[in-house]
Amino acid sequence: MSENLNKINSTPEVSEETINSVMKKYDRESNTRIWEGKPKIAITLVLVAFSLWCIYVTLFATFLEEIRLTSFMGLIILMGFLIYPAKKGEQTPNHIPFYDIVFMVLGTASYMYFALNANTIVNLGTKFEWYQIIIGIVAIAALIEVTRRCVGIPILIVAGFFVIYALTVGLTNPEFLGRLKYLVRNLFYTKEGIFSTPVNVCSKFIVVFIIFGAFLEKTGISEFFIKLANSIAGRFAGGPAKVAVISSALCGMVSGSSVGNTVTTGSVTIPMMKETGYKPEFAAAVEAASSTGGQIMPPIMGAAAFLMADFVGVPYSSIIGRAILPAALYFLGIFISVHLEAKKLRLTGIPKEELPKMSKLIKKIYLLLPLVMLVVWVSGNYMTMQRAATFAILLSIFVSLFDKENRITPKKILQALEQGGKSAITVGAACGVAGIISGAITMTGLANDLINAIVGVAGNHLIIALVLTMICCIILGMGVPTTANYCIMAATTAPILVRMGVPTMAAHFFVFYFGIVADITPPVALAAYAGSAIAKSNPMKTAFQASKLAIAAFIVPYMFCYNPAMLLIDTNPLSIAFICVTSVLGVFGLAAALEGYCFTDMNIVVRLIIAVGGLMLIHPATVTDLLGLLLLLAGLVYLYINSKRNPRDLASSN
Repeated sequence: MSENLNKINSTPEVSEETINSVMKKYDRESNTRIWEGKPKIAITLVLVAFSLWCIYVTLFATFLEEIRLTSFMGLIILMGFLIYPAKKGEQTPNHIPFYDIVFMVLGTASYMYFALNANTIVNLGTKFEWYQIIIGIVAIAALIEVTRRCVGIPILIVAGFFVIYALTVGLTNPEFLGRLKYLVRNLFYTKEGIFSTPVNVCSKFIVVFIIFGAFLEKTGISEFFIKLANSIAGRFAGGPAKVAVISSALCGMVSGSSVGNTVTTGSVTIPMMKETGYKPEFAAAVEAASSTGGQIMPPIMGAAAFLMADFVGVPYSSIIGRAILPAALYFLGIFISVHLEAKKLRLTGIPKEELPKMSKLIKKIYLLLPLVMLVVWVSGNYMTMQRAATFAILLSIFVSLFDKENRITPKKILQALEQGGKSAITVGAACGVAGIISGAITMTGLANDLINAIVGVAGNHLIIALVLTMICCIILGMGVPTTANYCIMAATTAPILVRMGVPTMAAHFFVFYFGIVADITPPVALAAYAGSAIAKSNPMKTAFQASKLAIAAFIVPYMFCYNPAMLLIDTNPLSIAFICVTSVLGVFGLAAALEGYCFTDMNIVVRLIIAVGGLMLIHPATVTDLLGLLLLLAGLVYLYINSKRNPRDLASSN
């Protein structure tokens, strides 16, 4: 994406070096070994072969599932050691230490041992020899080390806690060696641990969609989205901020990385926002909040949405259909906030003559064809998800032929396959460790104990369970990738909400949302910190500002737990239309109250009235909607009348 963005980034403030340094600081995936010459070619071929193998296996393989899963993880281990050094900042080209080679060979061989002997191992039951247990320990250790390098330590702390709990308290075998043998067998030699749902879904669906995203970026669609956003909103008050919201929402359909989106898109939009007159903290927060929302934006929604479809047991098309309204409310809330901030500061837009011409952009509308057809194929159940993604890859190559600047050549095909393979390492490793966590929780019965404990504390008060679940999701999300965070919450806290009467779909959407917003929630807030590095702003102030802008993501999940109609559950077209109107008004009221401005500055009483009215409108119920509408109208009428005393305020509001 960065090569496309650089073409339109005329702002001298953000250099390629700055972008790379920010990515390496806040995105562990960017801390890779330096390969040059023939070794680089060899590594590229390995990554390309892995991507092609994943596409082939998901489409045509008929062999035992255990063979597919173990060989997939074995290749993840191999590539993980080849790409990621043991510590940050390793700059020696073409260097891999001897101990890394040993660990890589032993780890990969452990998974390949399982793959080559899968038929025999599946029929062993509990009769495993100690040498097989040692192979399992080596395999688990290799996965942990690769995860430490490309994902981070927090997720390993969580996994370590549950594994230690299983070995010391959770398992009933009185002998330690017996507990160890049982644990390793379950985690490595069954589909209850590493090779459970997360890795299964990752190897079957997620990787192919990651590769599709890499091809789509090569078509220049990110550049197209930013230019389209500029053409639509650039000329209005505070135009660059509105461009950031729209472009991040559009780019989010392709990429699901909060930090990656913040840095690449923000390298263009943040300097523009500062130049327009927005404060650095606000500019960085807008980009961070908008980019984080990319993970809830259909149709791709990051990797966790594929996992949700499997956990809930519904088609993926059902997930993306129900995600549309909450995602629209999320971005609408940010858009309204930046508009009101612009009016409050009396900011102008980008001069019309400097904006891309819509007539020229319309000529490239064909770039959207792969995304449109992907949605059609998946939602219409015309083919499997992996087949739809594969056809979308071929379609993206075809549409690129009509654009000389971004035509996908054989070289670019190799680059896209390489990028897809590299991106799969982090997701695959995180899913493997998530499997260890869920496996340890399941085999010890800890999930049941947690459910009973929290239900006991909450009693009949759903709000208590929701707040406790939210806190758990945000804390885990501060250091655990979205995919792993969702897997853990789906196994532990989502069943709590279901036990208390929340529909399964709404419960899983709740934990999904709060795992995502951790990227902008203090004190960790990696996306906000990445944005602040580009804007040269205060990181903590940026994080708090981003959380305020993304307020819809903190409110809406509660609403669809109390009234699942917001997720289009058990409702009808008329109700959906009514919910859309009241929710939009509610988000407007809430954003205006937090901004403290509409027509004119608000005092604390008016802010409270409008905030309460907004919250009541977001809650989908007739009584609360009517009361909320009255409060919102009363507040707005008061502000409009009051603004007449200051014609400048009224003029800036029009």
